[in-house]
Amino acid sequence: MNGEIGNAPVFVKINEYKTVASTLDAIRSKLADAKDNLGKISEIKSQEDSELKEWESSLGEIDRKVGEINKALFEHPSA
Repeated sequence: MNGEIGNAPVFVKINEYKTVASTLDAIRSKLADAKDNLGKISEIKSQEDSELKEWESSLGEIDRKVGEINKALFEHPSA
């Protein structure tokens, strides 16, 4: 096969061309896999962030209730 880069002809052996083409296909495949994995990781991270917000909210609610119980048990009403 031959092609031109600028004005200079380029000659590539067929077996080398097939090797390069095969390597590029492998790279494209690995790139697609990496993109898929990144999407999955992003989705998992989003789910984790959502769960962490729920936990934070729950802990805040528990803290508030413990404060109310503490106030009811240990603060004496003014008479």
